[in-house]
Amino acid sequence: MSKFNVLEHEIVPEHHLVPLDEEMSVLKKLNVTRDNLPKISINDPAIKALEEIHGKLEPGRIIKIIRKSPTAGYYEYYRVIVKSVI
Repeated sequence: MSKFNVLEHEIVPEHHLVPLDEEMSVLKKLNVTRDNLPKISINDPAIKALEEIHGKLEPGRIIKIIRKSPTAGYYEYYRVIVKSVI
C-alpha cells in the first residue's frame, strides 16, 4: 500500500524547508522576527510530508510556500513551525 503525499496534490502549494543557514537572511529580507511570521502546526499534513523527506522537524523551523496566482504569477511567503496553532 502506498502512502498519499499531500504535497503532490494539485491544489496544495509548494512547501519547502528553508535551510538553517538561510533562515536569518530570509528574516532580514522580510524585516521580521521568527515570532512575526504566520504559524503552521507541526501536525499539518504538509509538515508531515516534509518530515518524510527531511526527517523530524522541530518547532521554530521556517517553511517557504510558493503559490501560483493568476494575477501575480508566483507568490512566495513563509511560515514558522509551531507545536500547535490556537
